[in-house]
Amino acid sequence: MKREEKHQQAKDLHEELKNVRTVFLQGFEGLTVAQDSELRRQVSQTGARYKVVKNSLIERAAAGTEAEPAAQKLRGTTSLAYTADDPVSLAKVLVNYAKENPALVFKAGMVEGRVVSMEEVEALAALPSREQLFARALYVIKSPGQQLATVVSAVGRDLARVIQQAVKEEKFKASGGN
Repeated sequence: MKREEKHQQAKDLHEELKNVRTVFLQGFEGLTVAQDSELRRQVSQTGARYKVVKNSLIERAAAGTEAEPAAQKLRGTTSLAYTADDPVSLAKVLVNYAKENPALVFKAGMVEGRVVSMEEVEALAALPSREQLFARALYVIKSPGQQLATVVSAVGRDLARVIQQAVKEEKFKASGGN
């Protein structure tokens, strides 16, 4: 690869890394091509990106971005997975994949501008997805109103039942007009 191409690759990756909130760097030595392709497919389903890049290129591209501290002193083969959206989904995919394929080894990571450890990535993966959190929040917001509506409508419904029962039992007599 020519120097200009390497420089352009570093520049393109730098532009992408400037806009991401989450970056995970992992070693993949020992993964087969089929396993790597499967990982790429799973990562792309979360809306994230996955690339295999030389360590020096990653370090140059990360310079001046929030990912810079995580991209220092990398050794061995390195891949990076990154997203501007949901860090939980990406962490879930990587952690689950690493459990099934021990050749995938976490090296470093950055979430919301903060360098994270493997334990923190596993804790992040254990969180509910963004959609599940939104659903829970919506339920909590909607629940009191729904309960209030049930209570308010119960008064009218109960009154109607009492009147209906009284009519059945002929409790209401017509007055003679005196």
